[in-house]
Amino acid sequence: MQRRARQSAERMEVQVLTVGPVQENCYLLRSGPDSKSALLIDPGEEAPRILEAIEALGVELEAILLTHTHFDHIGAVAPIARVTGAPVYCPELESHVLADIMTYVPYEGIGPFESWEAEEFVGGGERLELAGFEIEVFFTPGHSPGHVSYAFCDPDDADGGYVIASGDVLFQGSIGRTDLPGADHAELMRSLAMLADSFADETTVLPGHMGITTIGQERATNPFMQDLPSVS
Repeated sequence: MQRRARQSAERMEVQVLTVGPVQENCYLLRSGPDSKSALLIDPGEEAPRILEAIEALGVELEAILLTHTHFDHIGAVAPIARVTGAPVYCPELESHVLADIMTYVPYEGIGPFESWEAEEFVGGGERLELAGFEIEVFFTPGHSPGHVSYAFCDPDDADGGYVIASGDVLFQGSIGRTDLPGADHAELMRSLAMLADSFADETTVLPGHMGITTIGQERATNPFMQDLPSVS
């Protein structure tokens, strides 16, 4: 069943903070301009800058959501979680990485980052209610073994639809790398096929790198979205 798109990200407030040496997109979201709570997705680095953005928005951080645990997506988790008290939702298959970050950093000169024990675990199939959103969690492995994507719904919007935080599965014109430990190209293609089959063209995609896009734009122009495997 294909899920219809709400009005892109027009009602939802989306603040993009591109951080760190590999220019990772961290997202600060709230369901509308009057909401006093917010969610943070993939705080990869630059914790002071992210905390300043939260303070400037005048909101309480209700949760930190992680799509996966590569260092560029989790480097600022510990300091932000400690200051805000927000629980961290982590892919269960990758929670050991968050708990021992530096062991899994593949390059010298990166970090050091502080490890963190996640308070909550996700693996796909969960439905969360946080900060005024209804959120569906989708298991989207391939770039990493436990990767998940989050589809955000606004329960006050009767039009239906979704905005997807795709992490490093789908980018504007590209996809996540599959030459890393635990990655699997065929599995990533199946994850892409599932997203393309499940969501309407108008669905906004908030990727882990590069610009915000839509399912339709990527279906039409992204070479990796052509000839996807069938979804059973």
